[in-house]
Amino acid sequence: MEKDNLFSSTPMTNEPLAARMRPRTLSQYIGQDHILGKGRLLRRAIQMDQLSSIIFYGPPGTGKTTLARVIANTTKSHFSSLNAVLSGVKELREEISDAKDRRDHWGMRTILFIDEVHRWNKSQQDALLPWVENGTIILIGATTENPFFEVNKALVSRSRVFQLKKLTDDNLKEIAIQAIKDEERGYGKYKVEFEEGALEHLINVSGGDARSLLNALELAVETTPDHYPPAPGSRIYITKETAEESIQQKAVLYDKEGDYHFDVISAFIKSLRGSDPDAALYWLSRMVAAGEDPRFIFRRMLISACEDVGLADPNAIVVVEADAAAFDRIGLPEGRFHLAHAALYLATCPKSNSTLAFFDALSDVEKEKDNEVPNHLKDASRDSEGFGHGEGYLYPHSYKDHWVAQQYLPSALQGKVYYKPSNMGYEGRIRDEVFEKREAQLEAVGDDLFTENLTYTPEDKKRSKWIERALGGRAGLLLSLTKKLYSSIDIPRHGNVLVLNASHGLMLYPLMKMNPEGSSIAQVRNRDQKEVIDHFSLDLEEILRPQVYVSTPREVFQLLEDGIKFSVISGRNILSRLSEDKSILPLISSYLEEDGTIAFMESIPSLSSRLSDFVSSPMKEKLKEAEKGIYSLSNPLTSWGKKELEETIGKVFSDVVIEYVEEKEERSVTAEALESWWTNSYSKYGIERKEFMSSINPGILEWKNTVALITLNSKPQRKGDELKEIHNKVKGV
Repeated sequence: MEKDNLFSSTPMTNEPLAARMRPRTLSQYIGQDHILGKGRLLRRAIQMDQLSSIIFYGPPGTGKTTLARVIANTTKSHFSSLNAVLSGVKELREEISDAKDRRDHWGMRTILFIDEVHRWNKSQQDALLPWVENGTIILIGATTENPFFEVNKALVSRSRVFQLKKLTDDNLKEIAIQAIKDEERGYGKYKVEFEEGALEHLINVSGGDARSLLNALELAVETTPDHYPPAPGSRIYITKETAEESIQQKAVLYDKEGDYHFDVISAFIKSLRGSDPDAALYWLSRMVAAGEDPRFIFRRMLISACEDVGLADPNAIVVVEADAAAFDRIGLPEGRFHLAHAALYLATCPKSNSTLAFFDALSDVEKEKDNEVPNHLKDASRDSEGFGHGEGYLYPHSYKDHWVAQQYLPSALQGKVYYKPSNMGYEGRIRDEVFEKREAQLEAVGDDLFTENLTYTPEDKKRSKWIERALGGRAGLLLSLTKKLYSSIDIPRHGNVLVLNASHGLMLYPLMKMNPEGSSIAQVRNRDQKEVIDHFSLDLEEILRPQVYVSTPREVFQLLEDGIKFSVISGRNILSRLSEDKSILPLISSYLEEDGTIAFMESIPSLSSRLSDFVSSPMKEKLKEAEKGIYSLSNPLTSWGKKELEETIGKVFSDVVIEYVEEKEERSVTAEALESWWTNSYSKYGIERKEFMSSINPGILEWKNTVALITLNSKPQRKGDELKEIHNKVKGV
């Protein structure tokens, strides 16, 4: 079956500029680096022709259909396309029938692109599901609406969702220049020039929409000459006035029935919750200007008054309700003052979400439906004589301060804590009293009666199990330090990570939980370490497995894909030869993304245990004398400490966070290890082997380690040109 009109070939001269300039390959595609940058999952999947079902979600003009066209041009699979507005179940059945024939007779996969997939109703989407599920077709859906609300949940759960963002001004400028210079598809045959500010106006008003920009550029270029097309080489000068006429003022992007409606109200509520009055007024104005129903806005603010402010300011609900009532009496346009008044009050008052405790209680109610009302809380007016209902109840008003310690929860839930007052506003004033009364209640019941309970790529269960299994057998001490090191790291899901000296992968696995759409790369020192990581990754899809290189930390940069950058570069004992190799940090920083993070764990030998700590005199003095040489300046592995570490890092990074952790571990010292230490170190200082070996008994020693946890979140001090020069030297450019 031939592909439909979406990707069919028509004479290029008859096509609009936006259609002519569609990229044909990934190298021509501009923007969306967060999903298509070097090392990103989607880019690798397209290059390796290993696509699984995916959904592209984003505003108009961000390149969803264009990206599908790139895939169509590169895949070896059969590529078909449908437009959900123009096609229905009949056309879908034909595509599925053809896909089954290709699979059964020629073993060929079929990729089916469905533009505006959200336009299909539930039954139409349901008709697609079984064929996606059994692999007859690989779905590529494109939608401007949030797929988690507008697309069949079963389809979404079987697809990777990639969100495309509005293009940046730099992206749009690059697209415009590409069109101006392209002789085959654009205006490269002419000398197109712009009055100062004209091109910038087109870019600004297009609002991140490449199609809108190219349509406006086409209108400006082709209406400027007296006759179009002019002779090759002709000068076409676009004035600012022409640019303004070529593109209409961008409309407020707001559809009261669509995804952006929910996005804007979400931004408004989050601004209130985040105590940002300026942002709250902006999003409020955006809704009012677009014609949103003020009663809907007040309804959401009434919810926020209890959900986000709560008891931190009990008057919030009173103020918003009063403003809503006043609006009903006054209406627009004056009622905008009451909208603004309520929004500003909510944005500037203290916040507490302690009312969410209700849902914790509701969860227990749903799980434990048969918890009986305690006898002392039952209604005594009906059954007090026959069953003793109400017996033991203490009437609070009969006691000092109208309160007495007694339990009000069912027996099975006594001691359970739902309400946790914040320290903000009114709640901050009552907080201590709530805690004191709670403690008194617990004391009144007795300790033995209760215990407090403490408690989008689709989820890849294989990946999660693999990571858990891999982490399960590692040393607890190193794992706790790794968790501490990574506790402040925030990696984008599409971020690339590199772990140096990854050993058997302990520092790699936690990062892989955070970047399912990025690349995970590890450098190890020997093949045994690589085989361990490779073994654990066998259950993963090939495209999700970490790339493992056997090399030194410095050499691995020569093996990486050219141009790749990392959100996080991590590692252990990367700076171990700090005194003789001070260029490793500038090299590493040249591969870091602009807002990336370096997270290193470095042992400091000069501050850790020495063998002299474990023997008695006179051998202690002999070992101490020998250790002066071992830890001298002549040994790059042991001759540095905190001062040298901080000075070396400070020369590259302006903002350094180093936490020193002193920890002890039980280290097994064997006779073979002692023999090695004597041969490699202590024998050089005149210590006899027999005397050395007899002074220390092989076994378990409590070894002290000093570890530096280093986090670098700021931009390096070196300028971009310097880092680029370092980067190029590594690549041999």
